Amino acid sequence: MEQIDFSEYSRAAHFGHRKLTPRACVVDSKKHLRLFLSDALEDLGFITCECGQAGDLAGLLQSEQPDLIVLSVCVDGLNVGEILEAIVRKNFGGKVLVIGQPDSIMVKAVRQIGEEYGIAMLPSLPTPFGTASLRATVAELLPAEPAPSPAVDVAEALKAGWLELWYQQKINARTLMPNGAEALVRMRHPAWGVVPPAYFIPDDKDPHFRALSEFVVGRAIEDWRYLLESQGPVDLSVNLPVTFFGNAEAVRDLCRAMPVHPAFRGLVIEIESSEVIDHPELAVDAARRLRLHNIAIAIDNVGAEWPSLMELGHFPFAELKVDPKYINGCADNRLKQTVCRRIIELARDNEARAVALGIETRADYLAAHDMGFDLVQGQLFGKPAAVRKFARSRPQLAVAGTS
Repeated sequence: MEQIDFSEYSRAAHFGHRKLTPRACVVDSKKHLRLFLSDALEDLGFITCECGQAGDLAGLLQSEQPDLIVLSVCVDGLNVGEILEAIVRKNFGGKVLVIGQPDSIMVKAVRQIGEEYGIAMLPSLPTPFGTASLRATVAELLPAEPAPSPAVDVAEALKAGWLELWYQQKINARTLMPNGAEALVRMRHPAWGVVPPAYFIPDDKDPHFRALSEFVVGRAIEDWRYLLESQGPVDLSVNLPVTFFGNAEAVRDLCRAMPVHPAFRGLVIEIESSEVIDHPELAVDAARRLRLHNIAIAIDNVGAEWPSLMELGHFPFAELKVDPKYINGCADNRLKQTVCRRIIELARDNEARAVALGIETRADYLAAHDMGFDLVQGQLFGKPAAVRKFARSRPQLAVAGTS
């Protein structure tokens, strides 16, 4: 990971007083264990890197100093002595976390040697461990406040390659089987880690907004090909503003970007319901024309304004996705259920799918199932994840089972 010259951020001096996202290096001889530990730490907010042997760690410590080194001593093939020697020789000033059974000979030896050489050792983390115990162990390294908005604009992020897409499963409400995924843009900033879109996505009048939209489409197609090779075809959806479709050149490029692979079943583009209501002719025209290019339009975050959608002369939309605020707590709220049922009826009348967004509890899933939603989506079935982690993940079906 390259080092950052923070002088370039001097134009945003107010960022200088905030704690940066902590960095962690995972040292383990087994790649799949490194990936597991890295994923767990990234979920807590760390920026991570990985080393498979002592030489890799020595090279890393030569160029930068992470806040935390995570050392697993429960597997073969890792020379722990050389790891500790590299830590001492490079004057590592951060913390070391040893993962393994605390009463094992190896863990005790590593802790004793580390303390003898003045290495700051965190309490050992016994295996197996959960998210709560990992968080408690590394709590002192976590920022006291959320990551700040980075002092970069979209053009800089695009040029630096900091943007990526994360994916969240859509689940068939009847069978609980995966049924596509939604792409969500994220920035992996070199100083603040993963940053949510609220901090960097411009409005649709920004001159860089088209470049961002084109990035989203292009990366989604690249990721579709990766997922095809790693786990089979996955139907993907992306979010674009309705004004994107007012640019004939952009629409033409969008159509040309669609794969011709026989496994490609089409791309779904989600547009905010408020934008569809404000620009009905543009939205309807785009939905009608793009169907011939294997592209469908979904209306996102539909809520109390659903009656306005009934006034559309034509309804060539593939999905109606209900705003999470009408899904969260719907199991115990008849008013929310009434809104949901009306939107489901509207979808049925127009041969569109009804999607429940923001499912977080088993009770809300069961309510959505009983109301007749076609698809469900939310953290109950998995958080959004970067494409490689998404490819390795499986939906948490047992949590939401109806039995």
